[in-house]
Amino acid sequence: MSEQAGLTKHTAVLFVCMGNICRSPTAEAVFRALAAAEAPELRLRIDSAGTHGYHVGDPPDPRTQAAARRRGIDMSGLRARRLTRNDFDEFDQVLVMDEQNRGDALRIAPRTPRASLRLFLEYAPQLGRLEVPDPYYGGETGFEDVLDLVEEASRGLLDALRRAR
Repeated sequence: MSEQAGLTKHTAVLFVCMGNICRSPTAEAVFRALAAAEAPELRLRIDSAGTHGYHVGDPPDPRTQAAARRRGIDMSGLRARRLTRNDFDEFDQVLVMDEQNRGDALRIAPRTPRASLRLFLEYAPQLGRLEVPDPYYGGETGFEDVLDLVEEASRGLLDALRRAR
């Protein structure tokens, strides 16, 4: 959208993990819900993707959906997709869940991407960690832990976007 049309530019945020069925759709859904409730004035485009195409077209993992539902977040309409080179030109921020995701994303990115590439938990320095662990092969508590981490980082990201306005 153009500034000339009287509309403010949106900020586009893309969350990335490996398969786009656990961590990144959780981040997308949590951040979307938080932004709608606490910062409706922000014009945001929010999406998620995976660095690998293992689950393209699939909904989020049932355990991920169940954990989110317990917190009042519905992510049943989300579908996995793979990160593309074009994403680095279409989004302002590409936020990855761990260092492996960062390395994989860098291999996909163009030489001079428009988007900044950061670890999502950089927005929650109070946590004292930088990686969101993959809950896929762990127990049920892993999905709750991911939600806790993502909620903290989502609040930090939202605060940063408000300050940048």
